[in-house]
Amino acid sequence: MQITKPLNITEQQLAQLDLHSFLNILNILMGELQLLKLDLQDPAALAETTRLANEVLQLVRDGRLDDEASRTAASLHAAFLKEWSDLLRHVPDAASHVPAREAAANLDSILKVMAVRLGEYQERQRTGCTWRPHSILQLTDNFVNFFAALEKNSKGRYHILFNIASQDPMDYLVNFKIESVDGDTINMPPVLQDVFRDLIANARKYTAPGGHIAAGLHDNGRELRMVVEDTGSGIPEAEIERVVDFGYRASNVRDKATKGGGFGLTKAYHTTCKLGGSMWIASTVGKGTRVTVHIPRPVK
Repeated sequence: MQITKPLNITEQQLAQLDLHSFLNILNILMGELQLLKLDLQDPAALAETTRLANEVLQLVRDGRLDDEASRTAASLHAAFLKEWSDLLRHVPDAASHVPAREAAANLDSILKVMAVRLGEYQERQRTGCTWRPHSILQLTDNFVNFFAALEKNSKGRYHILFNIASQDPMDYLVNFKIESVDGDTINMPPVLQDVFRDLIANARKYTAPGGHIAAGLHDNGRELRMVVEDTGSGIPEAEIERVVDFGYRASNVRDKATKGGGFGLTKAYHTTCKLGGSMWIASTVGKGTRVTVHIPRPVK
């Protein structure tokens, strides 16, 4: 089904869309902080890291990430490293406590990813929807790291693999490809990397371990094509067009606990429309969903 409906959205909601990936990471960060405090049996641990994280989380929920908020976000990693180092000096046993050590390593990884997302957000603020070349090798590496982060955050519940011969029943099998008529680069606005990542995260979120996810970008010289397909929950036919509404979740997954804001498809559709493109969603409940985006390349 081609999605053609007008998208009624407020300025604050637009700001939240732009910060969608950042919000997802902050929600994961807050969860990891709570797990680490439980492992340490100390609710007051990492007080400054927690304070800064809560401050940034509230600003992002309000659709704000101005220069001051960006500086606060950037200071989070340093605050965590200092507090964790101080804690290890005062509680040496924490270093040998495996759950606490793993939670601290996860926090460190999440904060590094958050710094990358902050840099991407700041670039989008500078360049807007300007098309520019991206290294396919670098983009591919970015997404391999993204898949690795998803797997790590699962804490062993599943693995993400790229070879069907190595897939076990609880592993996701991913088919991922980026190609361009321009060879080793692909032209697109930076925001589309964020959109692509959100669609893949949605596919993983609503597909049970053992499922398949296919994701591809292709530039044929006339248009950029983006496709993400999964073997997940699917969307009821009557709701397919509604899932692009801000915060709307299909009725068959509404009770599923997630750490996202439910904005991924809204952001994809809004960005597609803004760039003069078209978007299609094909879905069958219990079989999966395919999201297709075509965006014309600007005329030189």
